[in-house]
Amino acid sequence: MKKNKLRFWILVSIVAISGFSQGMLLPLIAVIFEKSGVSPSLNGLNATALYIGILLVSPFMEMPLRKYGYKPVIIYGGGLVIISLALFPIWETFWFWFTLRLLIGIGDHSLHFATQTWITSSSPADKRGRNISLYGLFFGIGFASGPLMTPLVNVNESLPFIVSSILCFIGWIFVFMLKNERPEQEVGINSFLSTIKQFKKALKYGWVAFLPPFSYGFLESSLNGSFPVYALRKDIDVSSVSMVLSAFAIGSIITQLPLGILSDKYGRRNILITILFLGFFSFTAAIFFENSFIGLFVVFLISGMIVGSTFSLGISYMTDLVPKSLLPTGNLLCGIFFSLGSLSGPIIGGLFIKFIDNVSFFYIISTMLLALSIIVFTFGKKTYLVLEQQNS
Repeated sequence: MKKNKLRFWILVSIVAISGFSQGMLLPLIAVIFEKSGVSPSLNGLNATALYIGILLVSPFMEMPLRKYGYKPVIIYGGGLVIISLALFPIWETFWFWFTLRLLIGIGDHSLHFATQTWITSSSPADKRGRNISLYGLFFGIGFASGPLMTPLVNVNESLPFIVSSILCFIGWIFVFMLKNERPEQEVGINSFLSTIKQFKKALKYGWVAFLPPFSYGFLESSLNGSFPVYALRKDIDVSSVSMVLSAFAIGSIITQLPLGILSDKYGRRNILITILFLGFFSFTAAIFFENSFIGLFVVFLISGMIVGSTFSLGISYMTDLVPKSLLPTGNLLCGIFFSLGSLSGPIIGGLFIKFIDNVSFFYIISTMLLALSIIVFTFGKKTYLVLEQQNS
């Protein structure tokens, strides 16, 4: 029992450090590129490298995890992140940094995929929501504290990268203390084709559970990528925008654990329907308060408290819907759907702002959350046991 607890806290600590490095890179590189005269569109393109890396590596992740176990995949992912962070100061060019961010996407996804699967497969059903919410909480705290490194760029441009790589290295060392384990297996995943078959099976059982991670990716990237543009066009100053976005991050941290515990008690589906529906109301309220800083701050804080846990709740909901042997595949698909949401958020948000005048940006988010709450309510009842009985 003590070993399991130690393993859990080591895993969530690594995730926090990974979140820290991700949270640091977004504003830090944006500031450095802006000072160097890189255009906003190219700046945004560079930021997508992380998600492109996640999507590129996803189909090839399950085979090594099943073959070698959790520990080697975490060590590989963490090592790739550390080396990439340490290489940033060597050469400041657009495509070199794009490549490094792509490699960080691959490393981070390897690390998150293995830690998520290890936590979900080893957690008892009555504590699964709590454990995954703690995973989300630690990542959120790390991600929210990452931007605090940005001012160090005024001391020395290389300093934030060096500090971040050292922190990742310290967390990485603790992984070597863990005893390796392998996920429960039904069949050998020894080819790309067999991985695709696993994807199809996991989608059949748990497709509804992959929508909350998609929505969170869409939400996070559109709020961080498109909302600032919309706000500046509404004459809201930059400092107010950053404070409003911080309110959303703080809100998601406050309720991450309580919502996870509630999902253990009242069911993942019930909590997801509730928060998605309340999220629809909170972002609809943002339409009426978008010209008031205090109004927006309060609405974003409440919105973060409501929908800031959709990713972690989606993961724990997925574990309720799919067989245990498909948990690695399910966790992979959660990451893929999150990345698809993260990539589509700024694109759809940017097109909306460009082509649709006199209509609030928040309509996109509130409509999406309403649609998702209806989908989960309508299609989210069946577990894999029910589906198997129907098909037999």
